[in-house]
Amino acid sequence: MKHYSNGHMSFNDFFMMYLTKWKRAAVVLLIIWIGVTYLVISPLRCNGNTEEIAEFQDRLRRVSSQLEALRQQHSNLIAQIRKSSGLNGNLKDIDTGSLFLDTGHGPSEDYENLRRRIYSNTKELWYYISHELGKAIRDENKIEKLQAVLDQVADRKRSLLSDQEKLPELDGYHEWRQMEAANVSDLIQRRLRHLQNPPDCREARKLICNLNKGCGFGCQLHHIVYCLIFAYATERTLILNSKGWRYNTKGWDYVFYPLSDSCTSAYGDKVLQWPVTYDAKVVSLPFIDSISQKPKFLPLAIPKDLAHRIVRFNGDPASWWVGQMLKYILKPRPSMQKSINETMAKMNFKTPIVGVHIRRTDKVGTEAAFHHIHEYMAHVKDYYDQLELTRTVDVRRVYLATDDPNVLVDARSKYPSYQFLGDESVAKTAATHRRYTPLSLAGLLLDLHMLAMCDYIVCTFSSQVGRVAYEMMQTNRVDASNSFFSLDDIYYFGGQNAHDRIAVLPHSPDHNQDISLEVGDLIGIAGNHWNGYGRGTNKRSNMNGLIPWYKTADHLVLYPFPEYKQVPLYADTRQNEL
Repeated sequence: MKHYSNGHMSFNDFFMMYLTKWKRAAVVLLIIWIGVTYLVISPLRCNGNTEEIAEFQDRLRRVSSQLEALRQQHSNLIAQIRKSSGLNGNLKDIDTGSLFLDTGHGPSEDYENLRRRIYSNTKELWYYISHELGKAIRDENKIEKLQAVLDQVADRKRSLLSDQEKLPELDGYHEWRQMEAANVSDLIQRRLRHLQNPPDCREARKLICNLNKGCGFGCQLHHIVYCLIFAYATERTLILNSKGWRYNTKGWDYVFYPLSDSCTSAYGDKVLQWPVTYDAKVVSLPFIDSISQKPKFLPLAIPKDLAHRIVRFNGDPASWWVGQMLKYILKPRPSMQKSINETMAKMNFKTPIVGVHIRRTDKVGTEAAFHHIHEYMAHVKDYYDQLELTRTVDVRRVYLATDDPNVLVDARSKYPSYQFLGDESVAKTAATHRRYTPLSLAGLLLDLHMLAMCDYIVCTFSSQVGRVAYEMMQTNRVDASNSFFSLDDIYYFGGQNAHDRIAVLPHSPDHNQDISLEVGDLIGIAGNHWNGYGRGTNKRSNMNGLIPWYKTADHLVLYPFPEYKQVPLYADTRQNEL
């Protein structure tokens, strides 16, 4: 925390003074509440006649609502004080004004972080036990006994996770999380509409994004997301040049609604390549892979002004933020949306259902390893086994998206107790030689939409489609951070800035492959091995090696994006009450 030597109060002094005032206000309000209650009720103790008693009762009824309002204000003040005392990590640098913003007074960040940490570390414990006992089964001649132990631990793990999943429904904040997630999402969408529809397009500063990247649909979607984040951070209207697009030569706007209703041209102004000065009127972006000196606002950064709100309802703010960009971008035109809806109806898509995405063609052997169907289905089974602890499952449904039609046939043959939804014709259009066609695009959109609607997805995050499906899941529910399993990579955004975790517990190496940690160390992450350990580099000691995942937590990167003060915090009349 920064202090000043010129006699001015430090931020910490100001904050403590501010907090003290709130505590005093809370105490005063409590005294007023008690006093008013006494004044209202005390006359009822006198020996008055029937009319006097009726008058007092009427008075009591009239002020009862006022007492309730006072009680609620007192509770809200206490909640604000408790919330303010829970600042930690890199969130502590957010302005005090945002701490006391009336956002419904939901759960504290400490509570939400601890709840998610318990859930995550329960899974990490299972990864470790499963891995170690799995090795023992292969190494020792005690297969049956060890397998029984493994099955018992798996059952206990499912019970623990099931109980923890109930917490957000029982803690009294379930509705608040839903409302807050909807409000923040709506705010971002309105800010983007404001940015993309300037009052005078000819005079507006613009950012040119060329949709000519030689890659698949998921990769191209992320390219547009990168451009939109760039536009949001630099307050420029994004102009998408998509004529000759490899999926439809007529362009993006032929399949989706345009990114702007009123500003789609640079009007012949001179276009300068990034990097440029702030005053440059029209700027063209390079691909994220080739940009030099990447700005700090690129993923996995999130807006500083919204961070305290997002982390209280979502466990993976970076993917949620990217999902909001996708929500603005991915708006199929009516004909495409109608096709998706009709296909869903024909498939009899119902919940519960698990989505499985299996990429088999161009990725295998180059960007990803081959994974057999049983590797995916083990996690599908685990999901349903846990779900059946709390509800009856009539059919174990799986939506299977793949670029290999043989996978569907294989799955239905090997797992007859599961109902597989999928379309071999869609898989055929995803084959390498048919991929870049309007028909293939329709199939991809169907798969993405269906996967995002599933309750849980099993995929590989080495695939852009797997990551897009997860990001889309984050837009149609409050928190999808526990609604997936990736067989390979952790979540990432291609071309992102460093992904760091922060040590929350000290660690002394148990063997020569892991590294020491001190609380507060930042670790640049290379990946999670799903065996209780991940690999990374301690930025303090510069040592590279294995780290026990449960002793670390994600380090949020907060960037001071523009706050778009012209856009109200709420779309309704609540703005007038702030």
